[in-house]
Amino acid sequence: MRAVRLLLFVVGAAATAYGGWLLLPQFDTALPWLIGGPVLHDVLVAPLVGLVGLVLGRLVTNRLRRAWITAGLLASATLLLIAVPLLWRPPSAPANPGLPDRDYPLGLTVGLAVLWAAIVIVLVAATTVDRRVASRRTDSQ
Repeated sequence: MRAVRLLLFVVGAAATAYGGWLLLPQFDTALPWLIGGPVLHDVLVAPLVGLVGLVLGRLVTNRLRRAWITAGLLASATLLLIAVPLLWRPPSAPANPGLPDRDYPLGLTVGLAVLWAAIVIVLVAATTVDRRVASRRTDSQ
């Protein structure tokens, strides 16, 4: 088992060194991305996510509703993260018919609208069911 781990370590270190060697000629353009991403995450994204979680925990007391809202926020963040490269600048690759001619801002807006409409429908249905169950309990007593 020790030999297998050592072999995997050597292969991983060699692959990392080779990747670094390939990155070396592009280091001046890659450096802002290598440093900027973690700094942007630590300065902006992580505190924002923590603040939203804190506010969500205070405002939404029902665990089921909080779970659906959290899932919606995570799905929204994923959609936004995927859309950033497409919204940031036009594609740098040659045109591929059917891909770059899409309206990405509209697609992102529609995707987010459908996502949140589904979450609102689920939350309204859950609230309706909760109220009916509560009224049946008070009627039976």
